[in-house]
Amino acid sequence: MSSLSLPGIILFNPWATSRPRVPNSILHLAACLGDRFAVELVDGNREADPWPTIRDLLASGRYRYFGATVMPGPQLRQAVPITRQVREHFPDITIIWGGYFPSNQPDAVLRSSWVDYIIDGPADLAFPALLETLEAGQAPDKVPGLILLRGDNLLRVSRGAIPDPDAVPPLPLHLLERRYPMAGYLPRTFLGRRTHAMHTSFGCPFTCSFCAVVPIYQGRWKSRSAALVAQDVLRVRDAHGVDAIEFTDNNFFVSEKRVVEFARAMQGQGVIWWGEGRIDTIDKYSDETLALMYRAGCRMIFFGAESGDDSILAQIDKGGKQSGEQILRFARRLAGFGIIPEYSFVLGFPKPTEADVWAQIHRDIGFIRELKRQAPATEIILYIYSPVPTEGSDLHRQIVEAGFAFPSSLEEWLSPAWENFDLHRNPLTPWLTPAMVRHIHDFETVLNARYPTRTDFTVGPLNRRLMPLLAALRYGLQLYAKPLELKVFQKLLRYTRPEIEGFRAEEATSP
Repeated sequence: MSSLSLPGIILFNPWATSRPRVPNSILHLAACLGDRFAVELVDGNREADPWPTIRDLLASGRYRYFGATVMPGPQLRQAVPITRQVREHFPDITIIWGGYFPSNQPDAVLRSSWVDYIIDGPADLAFPALLETLEAGQAPDKVPGLILLRGDNLLRVSRGAIPDPDAVPPLPLHLLERRYPMAGYLPRTFLGRRTHAMHTSFGCPFTCSFCAVVPIYQGRWKSRSAALVAQDVLRVRDAHGVDAIEFTDNNFFVSEKRVVEFARAMQGQGVIWWGEGRIDTIDKYSDETLALMYRAGCRMIFFGAESGDDSILAQIDKGGKQSGEQILRFARRLAGFGIIPEYSFVLGFPKPTEADVWAQIHRDIGFIRELKRQAPATEIILYIYSPVPTEGSDLHRQIVEAGFAFPSSLEEWLSPAWENFDLHRNPLTPWLTPAMVRHIHDFETVLNARYPTRTDFTVGPLNRRLMPLLAALRYGLQLYAKPLELKVFQKLLRYTRPEIEGFRAEEATSP
């Protein structure tokens, strides 16, 4: 069948970063749709203004559906006005949202009147099923994983099983390249000259009560096989000169067996890689596995350490067997194999009194200082706790009792304050005072100057020595307040802030 006769759909990836990575979410959907629909991909990260492109495509009359993947924060800021314009100018177009934000905030999304349906969770089966049901003129009320309004009532259709990632064909990069040259998605990072982002699994087997993944996957996890992942990596290496991979899975390292098989396939292939894992999972790996990972190109792993206080780990239902003692010990162990541990900490969890919150912040800062003393190679990323709607958890009960509530409309979600909330920078939580937030950010500035991140490869040897000298007195005496001189110096350097920007990324270099 000619593509001109197929029902058309526009898949939109809203803006999130000035240094874009391949939009795996919409590519994954396009792969699942196969040749049953005419798919057009629009990436807000590669458009000065995506609306003229989307408007002209819809005006052609070839497209019946508009789908957007929406994360909270910057993506939401672009997704809402674009979706609103689609509704206002093309009222007959069916609008579908997917991603963490609509799955966790369906009431605000659907009651806006701008979105018709939400895909809740993996869309591999649900999205094609929804489109085919609508094409057949049938009611979609039984499509697994669908959220919709029926009258004034929110209807959630129960999710189906997690799809088999091995059944997904290779991502159709050619659809993306019709509009956007691939080189624009392969920036130089500290990992390599051309860095590619890949996603190889669904979900996570843990149920941390502060994590936005938990309400969607509820402790379920399923991965693409190691052999296919290796094939995928080598395919983009050979086709596009990729020499570094960021695995953006929520938990790449769940299975030691899979990691070992993948690492064996990657030895000698000239590809450096990074991924996300859990401390208490990888600490169970054998020394032989860790050594193999390094030989296969693994150079850094991101871990959610969260806190060195065991009572906080219990409060947030971190699960597993992670402890403060293990956090310290494992950082030393992993660094011994040449793999840099990248730890994130979350400060500002709710406590009964203001004095209790302050005391916990000071304990967390003290633990981070001890970590840097014992394992100075450890990268540190700081976040401020921003609640997620994990209803039924003790932590959710605590935040509700403390007076926290999410916005009830999309317009309210667009305020700058709520964007900062989603970036874990300045949450609107009633138990955190402005002085607490300033103290955390000031400590972060001093810490980042005392121990410059390795991920910003543009900080030259001289500045990498100078910045710690400038911060040494403040750090040594714990004088964190108003570090204006350090902020000015970092601004002049255009110093990367990994907690917001991820790795420093520059225009791709030639292979």
